[in-house]
Amino acid sequence: MNQIEANKHAWGLLSEDHYHHFKKRFLEDSYRLNPIVLKEIGDVAGKTILHLQCNTGADSIALAKLGAKSVTGVDLVPDNVKFAKQLAEDLGVENVDFIESDIMELMDKHEGKYDIVFTSDGAIGWLPDFNKWGRTLRHFLKEDGYFYVHDGHPFFLSFDEEKIKDGILDLKYPYFDSEADFSSSIGGYASQTKEANNYYWMYTISKLINALSQAGLFIEYLQEYDRCAPGMGGTALDDEGLCYYPQLEGKLPLVFSLKATPR
Repeated sequence: MNQIEANKHAWGLLSEDHYHHFKKRFLEDSYRLNPIVLKEIGDVAGKTILHLQCNTGADSIALAKLGAKSVTGVDLVPDNVKFAKQLAEDLGVENVDFIESDIMELMDKHEGKYDIVFTSDGAIGWLPDFNKWGRTLRHFLKEDGYFYVHDGHPFFLSFDEEKIKDGILDLKYPYFDSEADFSSSIGGYASQTKEANNYYWMYTISKLINALSQAGLFIEYLQEYDRCAPGMGGTALDDEGLCYYPQLEGKLPLVFSLKATPR
């Protein structure tokens, strides 16, 4: 089994758990887009949105409920797409649809141009080829559209995830490592951890920006934050429901966001 197929299998073990978790959150009216994303992405009313690596569709549905004309979620995992469609149906959200595809193959499988191409929270480290990713984003963007990403800051991701809870910064994952990091378990934020081999690629900020620039995108801004959505890190909650490490507040970037436009 190659790395992509292993990841597809591993994430598929979480799909049903994620569906039930997010359905419960929506029915309780307690699910919202990440507050940082909500502030930065702007008014999506009437926009067409392509959401890459959408998992079981929670953020796709949240964007649709904000008034987007249409949202198309894309995910590698068949069961993620199945349960995303089920979640939208359960919630009566009709301006959203989901398609199954490896992002690396999406240009060959899907047609269309979008006002916004969107990805967020724990997504891009699962991609093996940033340059093709950049070209894919540009391919699906309208000339007056934009790409928005919010994800874990790679500098934060290089530290030991257990020691950092005590404020200890111990480098565990090389920042410049080009080989996929192997793990035998997956899950934990919306599902019980499952035993399954999976592979994650470390990325650098320069690698990200260069891939977008080489694809013909202009970087409008790059922001960095010392707090993140629940499940991405942190041991305490702030007033907006974002997580942070009290010992490291104001000292370490946990996430970044970036907006880019065709040039």
